[in-house]
Amino acid sequence: MKRYLSVALAALVLTGCITKPPVEPITPPVTIEPVTPPVIETPPPVDTVPQPPKVQQSIDWAGSVEPLVAQMVNSKDVANGSILLLDSVKNNTNGALQMAKATAALHQVLTSNKKFVLISPQQLAVARQTLGLSDEDSLGSRSKAIGLARYVSAQYVLYSDVSGDVKSPTIEMQLMQAQTGEIIWSGHGPVQR
Repeated sequence: MKRYLSVALAALVLTGCITKPPVEPITPPVTIEPVTPPVIETPPPVDTVPQPPKVQQSIDWAGSVEPLVAQMVNSKDVANGSILLLDSVKNNTNGALQMAKATAALHQVLTSNKKFVLISPQQLAVARQTLGLSDEDSLGSRSKAIGLARYVSAQYVLYSDVSGDVKSPTIEMQLMQAQTGEIIWSGHGPVQR
């Protein structure tokens, strides 16, 4: 039995020696010094030259439409007190113009003339809404303008547009009968600055 015991003990010692990993020498830990990131210099701000403001020459819309309105009201085909639908002035130039100012000036000149009774903006807004036209919808076509004029019982429609080069445009106006669509007066002239 001693023999078995010595063999078992020798086997245990030998198995422990074989499975034991070799010891590596221990190296001291390395200290890492923090590195400061490089400073990135931002380039100096570039001086941009601001765009000069667009100087749009002031347009004298009232002075541009007064001679045409004077010709129109002196037409023999127009009766005093007629109901007129004033369509907004269209821009058919090669640039941007303030057409709301043109329409307002035309409205003012027609109101001061007393030849026509103008459809009020409120009545026009209600009629547009009833017919499904948005407030931003300039009637655009003569047929829409005539249809709206018939709806509000206007006798005439004044259709106006500005065309040509934006630097020297011309304004054209046409007075049409609402029932027939017939143009009973037309005129054109330069837009004054």
